[in-house]
Amino acid sequence: MRARDLGVVVGTGTPGPNNAITDVDGVLVGHTTLIEGEGALTVGEGPVRTGVTMIVPHNGRVGEEPLFAGSHRLNGNGELTGLEWIRESGMLTTPIGLTNTHSVGVVRDAIIAAEVRDREAGGVYWSLPVVGETWDGALNDIGGMHVRPEHALAALDGAAGGAVQEGAVGGGTGMICHDFKGGIGTASRVVAAADGGYTVGVLVQANYGVRERLQVNGVPVGREITGDEVPVLPDDPLPGAGSIIVIVGTDAPLIPTQCDRLAQRAGLGIGRMGGLGSHSSGDIFLCFATGNQGLISSYKMNDPTLTVPLKMLSNNYITPLFEAVVEATEEAILNALVAAETMTGINGNTVYALPHDRLVEVMEKYRPAE
Repeated sequence: MRARDLGVVVGTGTPGPNNAITDVDGVLVGHTTLIEGEGALTVGEGPVRTGVTMIVPHNGRVGEEPLFAGSHRLNGNGELTGLEWIRESGMLTTPIGLTNTHSVGVVRDAIIAAEVRDREAGGVYWSLPVVGETWDGALNDIGGMHVRPEHALAALDGAAGGAVQEGAVGGGTGMICHDFKGGIGTASRVVAAADGGYTVGVLVQANYGVRERLQVNGVPVGREITGDEVPVLPDDPLPGAGSIIVIVGTDAPLIPTQCDRLAQRAGLGIGRMGGLGSHSSGDIFLCFATGNQGLISSYKMNDPTLTVPLKMLSNNYITPLFEAVVEATEEAILNALVAAETMTGINGNTVYALPHDRLVEVMEKYRPAE
């Protein structure tokens, strides 16, 4: 179930055929979901509510032929590894992993292991993988380190195009968004032919926000569906704590500074949903662009190529891409909320799904169909 299945349409832009980041040609997504046990928390045993999501651009060739990329930090209480090299070189050179806060290292190492495995025997290879995290410790035995290398490799090797699973899957399994069950969501937009006809896709791991600030298309959904109706977790020491990672992909011919600018606009989509980038939240965004092919990997030290021909979208045409990022980010978050189902985790903690019928009722109350 997705937002559009309920008749809730975000913005005025046109989605791609899958309304997903995989609408950007060559982008693949894979998940490994880990759900085991119930009852009281026993560190190292469970219950387990976590996983790994992999975004694989360029049909997996990004290590051999990098892509231009850029990033933005709305609030930095979080992690997306490898950003220093992206800021320095302007290039993405690895797949992108998403998982829980305490499993970043094992996912990072698994990406390196996959590259070593797939390289020619005896070849020299170095890697600074990109792995993002959000905290799932309200539902998951996060200190138990249940994500293993084989889980990350399974998500990487199983990555595919087409429709993308959403909600409580992969890295989003144990996540909470605006005090409803959150997780993975995705959406896309195709800009008008006169503006290039480019595709912009967004994937989020949404784990942020308080109930009363949630809004959809400006409708105050969170003030209507209160904690009295759909309970929130009690005794939250840091209301609104949490994080969101946003990955933006596009087939437009952008250079790194333009990727930075697209990444920055993801924050506007979060703001439209009611996010603030609060003090305890890690709101970190990455944008990669596939519109320039043939870039030279920096580990090919003996490559004789002196210059590489590039294309760059005129900045006079970049605003439609900004709008596409904002709308797709907003819809991706909403899709994560709509797809997620109620989940009980450690110590009987239960996070309830956004009720579809009430969402529709609230939207119609404020914006009745014409």
